[in-house]
Amino acid sequence: MAHFAELESKTDPTGFTSDTHLVVKRVVVVDNTYVPSDKHVDGETWCVNNIGDGIWKQTSYNHNFRKEYAGKGMVYNASTDKFLRPQPFASWTLDSSNDWQPPVTAPSTISYTSGEETKNYYPDWDEDNLRWIAKDSEDTPGNYRWDVDNTEWVSL
Repeated sequence: MAHFAELESKTDPTGFTSDTHLVVKRVVVVDNTYVPSDKHVDGETWCVNNIGDGIWKQTSYNHNFRKEYAGKGMVYNASTDKFLRPQPFASWTLDSSNDWQPPVTAPSTISYTSGEETKNYYPDWDEDNLRWIAKDSEDTPGNYRWDVDNTEWVSL
């Protein structure tokens, strides 16, 4: 079976910009008899003629092409011919693999030992201050911030 994403042109669904994006409206399954090969235009044409006018792009359930399997709300980037997850925060940018990256490298440490017990930090991105904050398994959220220079969690 082949899978096709119906795309609709929308203003940036994240609200971070006023750019227009091709956003996945839905994904449908099409019998392989209508799709001679991966990314073949006949499959897209079949979708237009039998499901509805619009823009259709094939997506790979196994991630064999177009980066990821399309899901509702994802964005199709026509210049790279890939489906991308929505931008999580305004400050994050795409890397060379088309993955969203924060302006501050994610923490390398997410656990620590207290006596004989291992405890975890639960990191979260603080967009207002462009930093990682966390709680540990016993504290309230935001009790720690990631110190990039010393690569450690420090109390706020």
